[in-house]
Amino acid sequence: MNLKMNTRTPKNSKILLVDDDKHLLESMGDWLADQGFQVSLASDGESARRRLNETTFDLALFDVRIGHDDGFDLLAECKKHHPNVVVVLMTGYATADTGIEAIRAGAFDLVTKPLIDDEILICFDRALSQQKVIEENEQLKTQLDKRFGRHSIIGNDHRMQKTFDMVDNIADTKATVMITGESGTGKSLIARAIHQRSNRRKAPFVEVACGALPDNLLESELFGHVAGSFTGATGNKVGKFKQADGGTIFLDEIGTASPSLQVKLLRVLQELEFEQVGGAETFRVNTRIILATNEDLAKAVAEDRFRQDLYYRVNVINIELPSLHQRPSDIPILAKHFLEKVCEEEGKQITGFDQASLQAMQQYKWPGNVRELQNIVERAVLLGNGPQLGIQDLPSHINACQVETLTISPLAQRQTLKAALEGPERQIILQSLRENNWNRNETAEQLGVNRTTLYKKMKKLGLENPRAVATQWQ
Repeated sequence: MNLKMNTRTPKNSKILLVDDDKHLLESMGDWLADQGFQVSLASDGESARRRLNETTFDLALFDVRIGHDDGFDLLAECKKHHPNVVVVLMTGYATADTGIEAIRAGAFDLVTKPLIDDEILICFDRALSQQKVIEENEQLKTQLDKRFGRHSIIGNDHRMQKTFDMVDNIADTKATVMITGESGTGKSLIARAIHQRSNRRKAPFVEVACGALPDNLLESELFGHVAGSFTGATGNKVGKFKQADGGTIFLDEIGTASPSLQVKLLRVLQELEFEQVGGAETFRVNTRIILATNEDLAKAVAEDRFRQDLYYRVNVINIELPSLHQRPSDIPILAKHFLEKVCEEEGKQITGFDQASLQAMQQYKWPGNVRELQNIVERAVLLGNGPQLGIQDLPSHINACQVETLTISPLAQRQTLKAALEGPERQIILQSLRENNWNRNETAEQLGVNRTTLYKKMKKLGLENPRAVATQWQ
């Protein structure tokens, strides 16, 4: 009986059939064409290579002996130059060793002559199913890289640009990385970006929120346990360090680790060895370790809440993420990014935020950082009705940050425009100077002007001396 292909429409599947037996080649080709496949034929290695270079095939069926050519050689070339083609080998002289050799060489399967119709169709069905899974995995990896790769992190602020450069520089090293910053600044995204940019990207990325589990469960979560090691341990469990072998483990909120767990973490960081809870066997892993905290670990060391030796061990490479309030120039870019993302997911047509709402968001302190901004933008998109979002679409605590409208008195109306604008300009520059602790380079960067322009304006507006400004204007 003839079997129907389940995983893929046959007419969309291109097959290359290679055999030096021209009678079998033509008859097999005609039969496969009758099944709905697009078939190309080759009677020797040279013509097979030419067909592979000319056409993109889904599946190839090679005879092990092709005249003076070897099907295994052709398989090796195909795996190297055309890795997306699933190869099946066929032979009239099969042994168990031949089958093992074929699988080890990268063939999907080895079929024997005389070929049986139903067996060939089943083999092709399975092979095409595998091809579909491979394609879907590649698409998922591409999506992961797009979502968590280096370019998924938004920011033009000079501090973030330095962070991006550091991610690229350290990605392929084995050094432990500590990411610090306030909650919501994107520590997890940076950790994933390091993994995605590294040569470990095809291996697992395992994330553990250390602050979310009690000590006894956290130790089991990290290192695994053996059956009977504690109440409820009915079977063996593989820990996160083992799951991340060859890849990356990200330990978030590491500052919450208990003293006993800190001792075990120190050993893993130094030797990459550990035992499961209740077990005696020592496991060794090749795992890249990235940690994160929103605590001041140096202060925790001084207060005897964090081991000094562990602190020095985890602080090999430190990436310090700035708060969102420290990089207000990134707020419009981030707001636009989140708005477009929500609009795409919800099917809404919104062009963006108006100037007043953007100004209010830049004045707000953002205690929840980027995560809070993302939630605010999502709320505004879901509740907003107009084609453009305004100050009325933001929560009241952000509305309060809107810059007050300048009321011009009759006397001010008789001033020149230049004189009338000096007051607001002075206030904006003064506010930015205070936010940056009177660092002129960072202030110029935040305001989007060069340093020379800033210096001239400060001198003109009487902002050169911070002490004089504090006495005169506060």
